[in-house]
Amino acid sequence: MFQGSSALTLDAKGRLSIPTRHRDALVSQVEGRLTLTRHPDGCLLVYPRNVWEKKREQIANFPMGARPLQRLLLGNAQDVEMDGSGRILIAPELRTAAGLVREVMLLGMGSHFELWDSAEWARREAEDLAKGMAEVMDQFSF
Repeated sequence: MFQGSSALTLDAKGRLSIPTRHRDALVSQVEGRLTLTRHPDGCLLVYPRNVWEKKREQIANFPMGARPLQRLLLGNAQDVEMDGSGRILIAPELRTAAGLVREVMLLGMGSHFELWDSAEWARREAEDLAKGMAEVMDQFSF
């Protein structure tokens, strides 16, 4: 399970260094093989390859009415592998789609990660908190 957030920086080539606390697990579980794709909210999804393969099958079996979501998720999916330094290359198309330029936030979401432009993440988080989460909070206690 991946959790927590990491403020990271893309290098000039669009590479992202996976934090050590996640890198070791990803190397041992999936040999550093990941899949990146777009999310409807504007971020990128980063899946360990074995998790993505299950998701990909679910997405491929969506009904015809979900074709736009299939195009977004499957049509933009790109397989990547961590290099010897624990970095992954994010394709220019995906960087552009998610507005990733330099400063990014990697959020552990359990079985996968979300990758956000830092400024967009801060804006989105503030907006979400301002809206409140009454429905969810009714079903959860601390």
